[in-house]
Amino acid sequence: MKIIFAGTPQFAASSLAVLLEKHQIVAVLTQPDRPSGRGMKLVASPVKQLAMQNNLPVMQPASLKSGEIQDQIAAFNADVMVVAAYGLILPEAVLQLPRYGCMNIHASLLPRWRGAAPIQRAILAGDSDTGITIMQMDAGLDTGEMLLRHSCPIIPNETTASLHDKLAELGGKSILEALCLLEEKRLKPVRQDDGEATYAAKLLKSEGRIDWGQDAQQIERAVRAFNPFPVCQAEYNGETVKVWQASLVKQNGEAGRVLAIDKSGLTVACGKDALRLEVMQRPAGKALPAVQFLQARPVKAGDFFS
Repeated sequence: MKIIFAGTPQFAASSLAVLLEKHQIVAVLTQPDRPSGRGMKLVASPVKQLAMQNNLPVMQPASLKSGEIQDQIAAFNADVMVVAAYGLILPEAVLQLPRYGCMNIHASLLPRWRGAAPIQRAILAGDSDTGITIMQMDAGLDTGEMLLRHSCPIIPNETTASLHDKLAELGGKSILEALCLLEEKRLKPVRQDDGEATYAAKLLKSEGRIDWGQDAQQIERAVRAFNPFPVCQAEYNGETVKVWQASLVKQNGEAGRVLAIDKSGLTVACGKDALRLEVMQRPAGKALPAVQFLQARPVKAGDFFS
């Protein structure tokens, strides 16, 4: 099939790589290069990098609203547009350009977790599973008819980083299956139940700030959900400490107080139960297991994290 692919991050690049093996990619849409790193040099998105490696035409408009851009897209005469974490709104006119419209690879079991951060919100909510939905795009926010769904369990120690990779692989397999069913005219669209919809709001850096008055279970979920971004943080003696890995402990005390220290980590009391901090990071330092972290930054029982 003649496909226009629209996507930006690594999640999308994983699906593009799979599609390249089976279909004809006539053009790639991705977001403009962004400044990154200490030097703030412009860096191409993972999707653009893969497209350039395969000599594919790349378009990087800041918006898809102009008639000129829409004419350029129409000129490719695509059968379908596949969209994955693109980051730009597709106007109604663009949705109607390909022969079979636009299909989205969404990282949740719709209608649960419509929106920008479905992986993180699923972990934060304590969901037992999530998955991939291939959706026929319409003018709403992830409201289109569902074409295919495949589930994926969320294991107890799952982080956004690990779940992202699983869903990226599943997304590639799912879109191939959906395109095969489309060619065979065997797709069966299913309307979403709006009454069951939940919204996965975009992540804010401020959400990473640990509130020790919360239940330890909720903080532990946040540690996993915000790994690798924005990473949970707490203050210790005026220094910001990032927490990359933690586990629950059935122990109680004054919220924020260090209750115990051993080789596996340091245990901090929460509003209910406690959290064992196992991998931490000082400013400008590396993420370290607790034993190594404590060698560089001594902490003793009775101290407080604020």
